[in-house]
Amino acid sequence: MTDDKQAEPSYEQARAELREIVQALESGGQPLEQSLALWQRGEELAGVCQRWLDGARSRLDSAIAASEDAD
Repeated sequence: MTDDKQAEPSYEQARAELREIVQALESGGQPLEQSLALWQRGEELAGVCQRWLDGARSRLDSAIAASEDAD
């Protein structure tokens, strides 16, 4: 059994791979099956990026609240 956090790419890695997928899809020329696979991987990577951003937002909100409480 693999650890999901360990298998998940960093935000930067996911964003870079997502950018490559978008470029490949925009350039066209892939068979339908390959395009669908790229699209699915892109959706997965978009979810990874969103989870990273949501976590960062949560940490920022907590830090701001703690700072306001300290004042």
